[in-house]
Amino acid sequence: MAKYDKADLQKRMNGTLEALKHDLSGLRTGRANIALLDTITVEVYGSKMPLNQVATVSVPESRMLSVQVWDKGNIQPVEKAIRSAGLGLNPMTDGPNIRLPIPDLTEERRKDLAKLTGQFAEKARIAIRNVRRDGMDDLKADEIKKEISEDDRKRLETEVQKLTDDMIAEADKLADAKEQEILTQ
Repeated sequence: MAKYDKADLQKRMNGTLEALKHDLSGLRTGRANIALLDTITVEVYGSKMPLNQVATVSVPESRMLSVQVWDKGNIQPVEKAIRSAGLGLNPMTDGPNIRLPIPDLTEERRKDLAKLTGQFAEKARIAIRNVRRDGMDDLKADEIKKEISEDDRKRLETEVQKLTDDMIAEADKLADAKEQEILTQ
């Protein structure tokens, strides 16, 4: 049975792009976006839970997030988790709601976020190249087991490389778009 599976490689590379999109959506631009709070976990009921499992997050206006905590006893832990998340947000409690005004980004913070965008993109490129390496290794193993010919291996390696190049170009495009969004706000 041949080890090489193009569909599996494509699926894994697409998964990397989805992870990159998720990482980039959590980066703050000047506008309110509920994805900004996706990474926050809150210590409640004796364990850490994602914020979206203890509260509803909404965007009432373009520069404001609203967090409606379902259990009044969890307001303090939610507020603490938001403060300590390093997002530069200052929660204001208003009954069961926590309002989060989105401050303007300073030039220095914009540059830091742009750098972080580049780091996320590099992590994605490395992951895509690792998938390529696995595919190339599988092709060599298939050739050694005489399941494919040398010509087939070379042709398929070219396919894998093209897929890799396309996925890396897509990752770069996503990162460039996010960087522009951050720097031009």
